[in-house]
Amino acid sequence: MRMRKKKHLDERLEACGEYFIKAMTDDLNFETSIETKEYFDFKELFGNDNPVELEIGCGKGGFVNEKAKQNPDINFLAVEKIGNVIVSACETAKENDLKNVRFLKCSAEYLQKYIPPKSISRIYLNFSCPYPKNKYKNHRLTNRKFLKIYSDILADGAEIHQKTDNMHFFEYSLEEFSFAGYKMKNISLDLHKSDFEGNIVTEYEKRFSEMGFPIYRLEAYLESENSNE
Repeated sequence: MRMRKKKHLDERLEACGEYFIKAMTDDLNFETSIETKEYFDFKELFGNDNPVELEIGCGKGGFVNEKAKQNPDINFLAVEKIGNVIVSACETAKENDLKNVRFLKCSAEYLQKYIPPKSISRIYLNFSCPYPKNKYKNHRLTNRKFLKIYSDILADGAEIHQKTDNMHFFEYSLEEFSFAGYKMKNISLDLHKSDFEGNIVTEYEKRFSEMGFPIYRLEAYLESENSNE
């Protein structure tokens, strides 16, 4: 069922000013749209040269806003395609006067249009939709078509951090990362029972963990061409 547009959504997003970036493209075919680059100037966007980390599918922004609050020397770009959801993330950032986070409304297929190559120091994939039916596997954010996009925008040696409560999606992700040539480390099959420190618990994560679901987590990376490992 299609989500009903929130009242005054456009006005609320406009009121968020510097926090909200709307993807401006008339071409709904991402394969042709990304041929015309509209790269962000991150120094102009954030006013500094700090590293930029990216969350894809940020939802209401609980994770990325907390991450930005804890790490003022890192810039965060959060992507979400649903306006009804991203508006809450923007408003929270504004309420907390966070200077190092911005929100982009677009689908992940368009990232190469806006994000310069080798410019992202880390990607977060938190509780992405698992699209359980196999015929929709190409929509999963760890599908090999997305991993190819990530490999273009990630800096050398940068990592992808994934969390999910879905075992089958996690197994699928392990296979796709391996197929795409990514190495993996710090794999956890039950994050909340591990000794991992510094985990920011999202609203979704808290709810499903309290229901007894284990949280799966991994870190994936591509070895640098200059690596001697």
